Amino acid sequence: MNINSPLLRKFITLGRIDADTVKAKQQEFASTAELISKCGKIDSNDLAEQCIDLFRVPYFDLKDFDPAQIPEDLIKEKLIRKHHILPLVQKGRKVYIAASDPTDYGAFENFEFSTGLSCEIVVVDYIQLDNKIEQLLDAAGSLDLSADEFKEFADLDSEGPKETTPKDDDKDDAPIIVYINKILMDAIKKGASDLHFEPYEHKYRIRFRIDGILHEVANPPNTLASKLSARIKVMSRLDIAEKRKPQDGRIKLKITERKSIDFRVSTMPTLWGEKIVMRILDSSSAMLGIDVLGYEEDQKKLYMDALGQPQGMILVTGPTGSGKTVSLYTGLNILNQPERNISTAEDPVEINLEGVNQVQINPKAEMTFANALRAFLRQDPDVVMVGEIRDLETAEISIKAAQTGHLVLSTLHTNSAPETITRLLNMGVPAYNVASSISLIIAQRLARRLCPKCKTPETLPAEELARQGFSTTQIEDMTLYAPKGCENCTDGYKGRVGIYEVMQITPEIAQIIMRGGNSLEIAEVSLQAGFNNLRLSGLRKAADGLTSLAEINRVTNM
Repeated sequence: MNINSPLLRKFITLGRIDADTVKAKQQEFASTAELISKCGKIDSNDLAEQCIDLFRVPYFDLKDFDPAQIPEDLIKEKLIRKHHILPLVQKGRKVYIAASDPTDYGAFENFEFSTGLSCEIVVVDYIQLDNKIEQLLDAAGSLDLSADEFKEFADLDSEGPKETTPKDDDKDDAPIIVYINKILMDAIKKGASDLHFEPYEHKYRIRFRIDGILHEVANPPNTLASKLSARIKVMSRLDIAEKRKPQDGRIKLKITERKSIDFRVSTMPTLWGEKIVMRILDSSSAMLGIDVLGYEEDQKKLYMDALGQPQGMILVTGPTGSGKTVSLYTGLNILNQPERNISTAEDPVEINLEGVNQVQINPKAEMTFANALRAFLRQDPDVVMVGEIRDLETAEISIKAAQTGHLVLSTLHTNSAPETITRLLNMGVPAYNVASSISLIIAQRLARRLCPKCKTPETLPAEELARQGFSTTQIEDMTLYAPKGCENCTDGYKGRVGIYEVMQITPEIAQIIMRGGNSLEIAEVSLQAGFNNLRLSGLRKAADGLTSLAEINRVTNM
C-alpha cells in the first residue's frame, strides 16, 4: 500500500477521512482504496466514481472480466500482489492496467520496467479487483501440478529403497512439499472444513469435507504414504519417529501478509500407515455476527437475553462439526468488552480471540477442565467458557460457578436440548442444581444452503408435505426448492445454514426436572411454550427457500 498516494492525500485534504485514523489503521488494509473506503465509510463503487471525477481516468467494470484471458507473460505475481493492480489486455506496446488507486505512479513505473510496455490506467472497484486478483492467482496455484512437477512427483513412486545422501533426500522431498502446500491451499479455496489423508493397502486417498459432505479430491501413489505423513508431521511439529501412538498438533499457514489460517492436525496409526485429519480453523468465523448464523428472530432474542444475564449457564449441544464452537465464540465476541474478564478452557483452542484469556487443556500437566475452572474462579472472572463438559467433576464446578454470580458457557454432546438435561442428571448432577443454574440450552445442526443461482422449485403433494410436518398455513403459501448444480456450487449447494433448537428453562420445565421427568416430557412442554425443536426449525428453513427438504431430512429426525 502506498501511504504517500495523492489519492489518500486528496481525501485527507477534503476532510473525508482523518489523518490520525489513517496513521493508526494503515497496517490493517491491503490497498489504499480499502483504507479510504473503510476509514471514510465510503462505498467501494462510490470511491471508484469519485476517482473518475478527481483524476479524469476511465472506469472499467470487472464484473464479467475473465482473468484467464490475461496473457501469461503479463502475470507478474509479485507486482500484482504488492501493488494491488491487474493487467487486463495488451494492445501493441501498450498494456491496460486495472487499479483501485489511479495515482500509484510508482507501481505503474515498476510494471513498465518489468514488461517493457507503457501502461494505460483504468480505475476499478477495489472489491472486484481483490476478487479477480485472487481468481487469477488461485488458478495459477491450483491443485493441478505442472507437467514437470507431476513427472517429478510420479518418479518418486518408481524409486526403490536405496541408500541416499541427505542432499538426495531433500531433492526427493521437494515435490512432496509442493504437493502438500497445493492441497492445503486448494482446501481453503474450496471452503473445506476438514482434510482426510488416508492410506490403504493398494491406494492412498485425500478427501475434503465441504459443507459437511466428504469428497475425494486426489489419489497420490500409496508408496508415498510415509513421505506425506512425515511432511505433515514436520509442519505441525510432531514427532516423526512416533508412528504407534495418536498425536495432535497445529499448523499456521500464511495466506497473505495479513491473513493466516490455522490447521488442527490429528494423526492415527492404522493398518496401512498413519491416517491424518486436519481441521481448518478460521478465526474470522467468530466475527461473523449472530445475524449470519441463521437464528430465527425469537431464537436470537432468547440467546441475546441469556448473554445479557449476569449469571447462569448457557449450553450448546450437537454432534462434532455442527458449529457449536462458532455459536459459542459469537456469543463471547458479543460479551468481549473492556469491562468484562473472560476466561476459556478448551481442548484444543480452535479460534484465537483478542481480549479473551484462552487456556489450552493439557492432561499431562494436570491442566484438566476441572483444574482450569478452579483456577478461573480465583481469577476474578465475569464470564467463563468451558470447552466441553465431559465428567461429573467439570459439571459440578461449572454449575457452582453459574450459581455464584458468573456467566458460564459450555458444550455437551447430545442430540437435542431436552436430552441435555437427562445427560446431566445421568452424570450424577442433582436435579435441583440443574433446574436452578441452567438458563438456556441450544441444540444445533448445520444444513447445506441451496445455491441461489441454480436452485429450482420443487412440487410435492400436500399430503406428503403434511406428513413431513409442515403446517396447513405453510403448505398454502410456500415454495420448496431442490438442488440442481452449476459452476458456482457443489451439487447444488453452497455454504451452510444453522438449524437451532433454543430452549429456555421456564418454571414449568424446572418443575419437570425437579420431579425427575424424562426428556420426552420436557420436549412436549418446550413445544407448548413455543420453542421450536430442530425438525420444526429445519422445516421453516426449507419453507423460506434456504435449503431443501431432502437436506432437512438428512440432518434432522422425522
